[in-house]
Amino acid sequence: MKKRHALVFAPVAASLLLLTACSGASSDGSASGGDGDSLASTALVVAQGGLGDESYNDYAYTGFEKGLADNGLEGTPIESDDIVGQGEQVLRRAGDEGLGLVIDLEYSHAEILPQVAADYPDTFWALVNAEAAGDNVASVLFQEQEGSYLAGALAAIQTSNTSDPKINSDKVIGVIGGAQSAGIDKFLVGYIQGARDTDPEVTVLTAYSNDFADPTKGQQLAQSMFDQGADIVYAVAGGTGAGVIQAAEDNNHYAIGVDANQDDVAPGFVLTTMLKRTDVAMDTLLKAYKDGDFPGGETLNLGLAEDGVGLSDFANTKDAIGQETLDRIEELKQQIIDGDITVWNVVADGYPDYYSGS
Repeated sequence: MKKRHALVFAPVAASLLLLTACSGASSDGSASGGDGDSLASTALVVAQGGLGDESYNDYAYTGFEKGLADNGLEGTPIESDDIVGQGEQVLRRAGDEGLGLVIDLEYSHAEILPQVAADYPDTFWALVNAEAAGDNVASVLFQEQEGSYLAGALAAIQTSNTSDPKINSDKVIGVIGGAQSAGIDKFLVGYIQGARDTDPEVTVLTAYSNDFADPTKGQQLAQSMFDQGADIVYAVAGGTGAGVIQAAEDNNHYAIGVDANQDDVAPGFVLTTMLKRTDVAMDTLLKAYKDGDFPGGETLNLGLAEDGVGLSDFANTKDAIGQETLDRIEELKQQIIDGDITVWNVVADGYPDYYSGS
């Protein structure tokens, strides 16, 4: 597989870069499956926050690169300085190049992607983090609320563990979302439910950074929560979460990471990471494309049972947490998989009484 570099779409239309030189598309633009060597090239549209976020985008790109290598495919990431506002333009330029498969990580494209896909029926499209209609469109949803429930339960237990020097006497934890939206609030509500079910006396502080690439804002919001008595803060804000982790280290408290495993970003100060296995999604989509079995018109749901979400392995915090608590978290995980615990899904069920989304 040839080494690919990200194509950057500037905010000005005239500055858009052509994909032709690296698309490797077949002469007829066909997106039919088969031998990887004969298939049109693929692309990964990078979401808000961009590559280098050490979170959602980076984890997905790592899985994308591995999936390309494993399946003998060609592909490249596509970035834009304004992936939300310029979304339709980016997608249509990808369609114009006759790519066989375009995987879109930006959830805000849910409305425009079906329109674009309908105009490029010979290209397969996949949207991650939201659903989009179309016979040539596959959607991938993660049950982030399930993994976040476990993170909330763990935080609720650990915030009472005053034998841990990073824990204070207050039963206060926090969570910071990158934007107020149903997709992000799935994490928040799952986290809050896990904490409430585990210990109703725990207070959960909430805030939004309104940015997925501003570590300074993340650090400020986390500092405010630590000042209010929190000792554990969950960051659901892409690259902004780096600032939350820094604040945890500065205050001798804990952060909980998200998406890619962030436990080693500040060893001992990241209690765990709520893993969102976008690498599993990339492998599933690329393999299906190669095999000629692309799930167009379908939605793939990846939760705890499918190993699509879950907590990291506590490599740096196992001793601080203790085996009894780890066993309890494992029990809760199995109860969710077995259906004994139902975790609230904001996207499907709206907002619960205990959280309004603001």
